[in-house]
Amino acid sequence: MGWSLSTKEVFMVLSWAAFYTIHSVLASSKLKRFLEDKWGISKKTYRLFYSLISSITFLGIGIQILYLPPKLIFETIGISEKLGYFMATLGVILGIRSFKHISVGEFLGLNSTPSPRADLIQSGLYAWTRHPMYFALFLIFLGYLGVSGTMGALIHLVCLIIYLPVGIYFEEKKMANEFGDAYRLYQKNVPVFFPNPIKKGPKPF
Repeated sequence: MGWSLSTKEVFMVLSWAAFYTIHSVLASSKLKRFLEDKWGISKKTYRLFYSLISSITFLGIGIQILYLPPKLIFETIGISEKLGYFMATLGVILGIRSFKHISVGEFLGLNSTPSPRADLIQSGLYAWTRHPMYFALFLIFLGYLGVSGTMGALIHLVCLIIYLPVGIYFEEKKMANEFGDAYRLYQKNVPVFFPNPIKKGPKPF
């Protein structure tokens, strides 16, 4: 067992940093408007480009994970392993359900004609947390750490935790610009990340 990082593990950290940086830059509303005004790039084309770049960079990380030697930092026996499987499974389920109100084709930029602006989603998982997709990813990564107990799993989780405040900040800013007072009221009613039964939104499942 050891906590020092190998060269491959350091490269994994840098790869996650690059992935999250690219994700934040490409998700910027200012960049979208600049490219649309200066170069005439449509939202559909930009979304397709964004999805392609994200997929390629994430695939690169996936390949690194396959070749990253497992280094145990704690034994995965008993309750930690069971909790890990539970959290990872719950995260997958929540991740799938968080896409319930989202068009996958439009999300990836594949729709030929984007749908008109929809109402702010406040039902289902969005009545419990404003960012169910991020929360689902957190559970998956945390569960993976509990199951594997490896340095690689810890790196994935820590990099995600460091990125979450940044990703949430830009997402909140974009949503506030798009939905105005409706989203600001939603922010008051629903927790930003961890679900809170006491502070639950007005629209239940």
